[in-house]
Amino acid sequence: MQIIKGSVLVFLVALLSACGILGGDEETEQPAELVNFDEEVNFRRLWSTSVGNGQGEKYNRLQPAIENGVIYVAANNGTVQALNLEDGRRIWQSRLAYFISGGVGLGDDYVYLGTEDASLIALDKNTGETAWVKNASSEVLSVPASDGDYLVVQSVDGRLTGYDAATGDQLWIYESAVPALSIRGTSSPIIINDFVLAGFENGDLVSLAIDNGTLNWNSRIAVPTGRSEIERIIDVDGELLVDGGSVLVTSYQGFLSMINIATGQTLWRVEESSITGASIGFGNVYVSDDRGHIKAYRRGAQEEQVWVNDQLDLREISKPVSFSNYIAVGDFEGYLHLLSQVDGRFVGRVRVDRNGLRSIQTQGGVLYAYGNGGNLAAYRVEAE
Repeated sequence: MQIIKGSVLVFLVALLSACGILGGDEETEQPAELVNFDEEVNFRRLWSTSVGNGQGEKYNRLQPAIENGVIYVAANNGTVQALNLEDGRRIWQSRLAYFISGGVGLGDDYVYLGTEDASLIALDKNTGETAWVKNASSEVLSVPASDGDYLVVQSVDGRLTGYDAATGDQLWIYESAVPALSIRGTSSPIIINDFVLAGFENGDLVSLAIDNGTLNWNSRIAVPTGRSEIERIIDVDGELLVDGGSVLVTSYQGFLSMINIATGQTLWRVEESSITGASIGFGNVYVSDDRGHIKAYRRGAQEEQVWVNDQLDLREISKPVSFSNYIAVGDFEGYLHLLSQVDGRFVGRVRVDRNGLRSIQTQGGVLYAYGNGGNLAAYRVEAE
């Protein structure tokens, strides 16, 4: 069984009440109202465009991929586009007869996508034409990872599968134990030299040989505690972030951890519950927890919290993205918020998509925000 994400905490409280675990008079907590503040920056929109139905009706986390001046983006209804990064001009568009749930992944020659019906699709990067379609073991909610030679895909049944990147031929499968209850979503694998790193619903982070799937190490990011299945959820669903010879990883009801890539040793960790992942900037590590509180920890200094902003409580906050002097996050109403990296105060806000925002990327001093309803916009931030 998988929980479908909305606001995770709100959903869990409602589910617990329905099951009689909480008293019947308990009221579901409501998202915080936005606070007013003195804006210190202006958002200059460079361009915007519409991409299909965006994330669709389920809690998908489709995210654009940027490479060589092109941004590749997919929508749940099968629309895939390649756009000029500078002006948003369309280079090509494909309309696939699939519901896309995982992507976008890039290889040397292909764009890779996963679907709700357990299909794996490769499109020609230059034309958008379908190169091949293969079967995955189950629905794909993650971003496929490729180094040009190998393709690695994580599916919701706890399997990590290696493929030939050019042909889609299956090479190996790694299976992890799947708990009885988990949050809808999976972490996306990343490739580091000859190894692939992946986090799983059972709280494990593993390193595997990319050519044959042999286990290099297994690091326990979180351990289930509590008596109910809900209390024991410890999914590693957030994006993994490589930081030199280490990787930052978050888990739900677990820890924010820094892991040595070569050995799997935990270098430091702090108790946190997050489903989105972390980012780095100004000597800090930034994380948004499952309530939507954005926190800064001193990098490499366990338990040393620099600041916390709790004014977006229960607003389904995206992964924090470090950008110039700021931290960028999106929320369930489609607002893009900018916070100071120094003290976490709000400095700017703009609404991108009324259906919500959970995909933000940055390159070359520009923010690219992909709204849940399909609006993709590029912004440059200028001080007032």
